[in-house]
Amino acid sequence: MVRLIVGNKGKGKTTEILNRVNTQIKEAKGSIVYLDKSSKHMYELNNKIRLIDVSRFPITNSEQFVGFICGIISQDHDLEAMYLDGFIKCSKVKPEEITTTIKELDAVSNMFNIEFIISLSLDKEELDSSLEDMILVAL
Repeated sequence: MVRLIVGNKGKGKTTEILNRVNTQIKEAKGSIVYLDKSSKHMYELNNKIRLIDVSRFPITNSEQFVGFICGIISQDHDLEAMYLDGFIKCSKVKPEEITTTIKELDAVSNMFNIEFIISLSLDKEELDSSLEDMILVAL
């Protein structure tokens, strides 16, 4: 299942996602991965959470990003959840591809039983209506 944390820049999405991942790891039975556009938040994450700085990899479009996600999944059979902070920058998704890319991740999520929590720098009103059911928090 894909869950979205939405709101414009500076609304507190990163704080929200960090709080959620650090809370979830306390009860997690599997592993959790946190993807970000830098390693800036490394010391704010529980040391049991794997941080991946996506900017270190040659990802240039959303298709490569989905492939990158699938590669992570293929290497970790205990993966329970993935947190994606700064989704638009990490995924290199174009505005017109946001809905399609999130739906692709939802299909991957259902296929491998992995939860995706995604922070998205858009207002709730800017999202395609087909993604409304995925909204966890709107800031």
